[in-house]
Amino acid sequence: MSEERGDVDNQRKASPGLDPSGAVPYETTYHKGPVILRGDMIPDESTSEHLLRPDDSPDWLHTDPWRVLRIQAEFVDGFSALAGLGPAVACFGSARTGREDAAYVAARTAGGLLAKAGYAVITGGGPGIMEAANRGCAEAGGKSVGLGIELPHEEGINRWVNMGITFRYFFVRKVMFMKYSSGGIVFPGGFGTLDEAFEMLTLIQTHKAKSMPVVFFGSEYWGGLFDWISGPVTSHGMISAPDRTLVTITDDVEEAVRVATGAAAR
Repeated sequence: MSEERGDVDNQRKASPGLDPSGAVPYETTYHKGPVILRGDMIPDESTSEHLLRPDDSPDWLHTDPWRVLRIQAEFVDGFSALAGLGPAVACFGSARTGREDAAYVAARTAGGLLAKAGYAVITGGGPGIMEAANRGCAEAGGKSVGLGIELPHEEGINRWVNMGITFRYFFVRKVMFMKYSSGGIVFPGGFGTLDEAFEMLTLIQTHKAKSMPVVFFGSEYWGGLFDWISGPVTSHGMISAPDRTLVTITDDVEEAVRVATGAAAR
């Protein structure tokens, strides 16, 4: 019998558990890495035995501990790919925007201006606004990055991306946006766009991320949202008045690029 196997058996035998009244505490602790187990939670087999036991079922591939390794691998892949990217601006917006839409044209123009200013463009890699910003950047000879996400009904990385990564997990993808962007331009979009934009603003507001300029493009589209934020949200004390200054709203593409790259402050 292995020493580890003997420890499991001895600790299980020594543990009295709880009597029906709950008056007897657990006397034996089994250490399984950083986890402590007592009473009936002490396993029948050691970690080594579990690892070496033949198992024809692939179900272990879908367990939470294995997912942690996949998450770790996604972080490693993302950091490795983007570490040498240089200055970049994230461009968010709807995947549903058509190529004839004014917002598509604006995002394409912004992508080109960012590339000419020496900035990479980072998008979610999909169609619509994301394609437009990637397209403008690629056409200007810039670094056009797409951080895709595995979704059942979405297209893959658009063809204007010259560096693309597809993630399984939204939160890993968000870390990449935040870590490698020095500014953001938010074009008209829906829930996904709002999620990404307010994630960025929340991290800046709470000083969990470096301060960076965030631009919302399209005053008619975003005006109602920021009227609400400046009105009820501020008057009820849900944010502080200075928080409103974290955002610039504009209809001028060149201004959006100047602000997002920090040129407006220089």
